[in-house]
This record gives sequence, C-alpha cells and structure tokens, in this order.
Amino acid sequence: MGHDGHDHDHDHGHGHPHHGHSHDHGHGHSHDHDHSHGHSHDHDPSHGHDHEHGHSHEGSAVAAEHKARAPVHVSAYVVTCSDSRDEAHDGSGKDLRDGLAAAGHTVAGHTVVKDDPEAIRGALAQAQAAGARAVLFTGGTGIGRRDCTVETLRPLFEKELPGFGELFRMLSYQRIGSPAMMSRATAGTYQGMILFALPGSPQAVKLALDALILPELGHAVRELTR
Repeated sequence: MGHDGHDHDHDHGHGHPHHGHSHDHGHGHSHDHDHSHGHSHDHDPSHGHDHEHGHSHEGSAVAAEHKARAPVHVSAYVVTCSDSRDEAHDGSGKDLRDGLAAAGHTVAGHTVVKDDPEAIRGALAQAQAAGARAVLFTGGTGIGRRDCTVETLRPLFEKELPGFGELFRMLSYQRIGSPAMMSRATAGTYQGMILFALPGSPQAVKLALDALILPELGHAVRELTR
C-alpha cells in the first residue's frame, strides 16, 4: 500500500502554496485554476461577482439545487488493500471512517484485504450485501508488482469517473510535485454504488476525502438513482 506514489512525508495535507485564493485579492477573474481546487468556489455567495469564472449565478443556483436534493446521509464501506497492514495498523482506513462519520455519513462496515483481485472482489460483495452506496478502497493504486486495485475494479465499472483521478492528481501535484503522477487513483459506478480507488497513505486519503469525495458524495449517489 505504500507504493501508490503518495507514501510521502511532504506534509501532504498542509498548506496550498501553489493555489492560494488569488481571487480574494481584488482579481475577481482568476481563471488560472479552472475550478479544479476541489473547493467549489463558484458556490460561495461571498464572491459577489456574477461574471466570475465566466459563470452567472444561475449556474450556482442549479448546482445548489442539485446539492439540496442530494441525500445527506450515505451508507459507505471502507476497504483497505494491503499485504502488510492489518486492522490494528490501518491508519488510512480509520481516517476514511472517521471522516465519513464526521460528515454525517454511515459507515456500513470496513475490512482489510490482501492485494489480491479475488479478495478485493470479495470485499466489494461484502459492501454490497451491507447496503453500501459508496465503497472507498485505499491502497494498491500505484505501479508496484502487487498493486492491483485499479485492475480489479476498472473492469467492473459501468461508468468511469476519470475526473476524479485527474483532479486528485492535480491537487496532489500541488502538494508533493512530480511523484503525484505515480498514482492511478480512479472512481466509477457499479450496480448502484460509486467506487473510489484511493492511494494508501493517510495524507492522500485525507486529501481525496476532504477535497473531492465529501463535497460531492451525496450528489453522486443521487445521480445514480436518476
């Protein structure tokens, strides 16, 4: 699990030196980052600029309406994929469970499995049986010989969400630089659930959870039922 390209001691979760909120300093039209901070700036009424980023308040109103209709509580399941960790040493899995619970979501269960396709598919079946609508896998997304989470999940995807991996790697690059390209984090849908394949390090899972997953989890699950 430490070979995901995010086993970094570079303080992955602190500071944003490359994407300070320049639009708060009188620029008003900061297009540099094209909404890709994962912070949903266009939803912040305090900006007060109808034309900021080329969008009107109508777009923000639509997005707000989508979020208003989204389920507040989502049943989630956490799977740690690792040959070296167990329940007692599953820091990343615990961070995911704690973050989901703190945001008001239900953790339907969690497990630690080996970096093995059959074990990963078995964990997914457990999550489905537990009624999970979101399954968060951590570990096995790097390029190591045993890393197989992406290869196991991707063939199951009914619809892949490439934007998740793209945004995650962009945010990660802003924090740790070029090692971010070593992560193959991705997401997709499967039988009414949304699956996230995340790196194994605690810093990486916190980044993905806080910046991308939690802001859109309810909305994503709602879209699955449309």
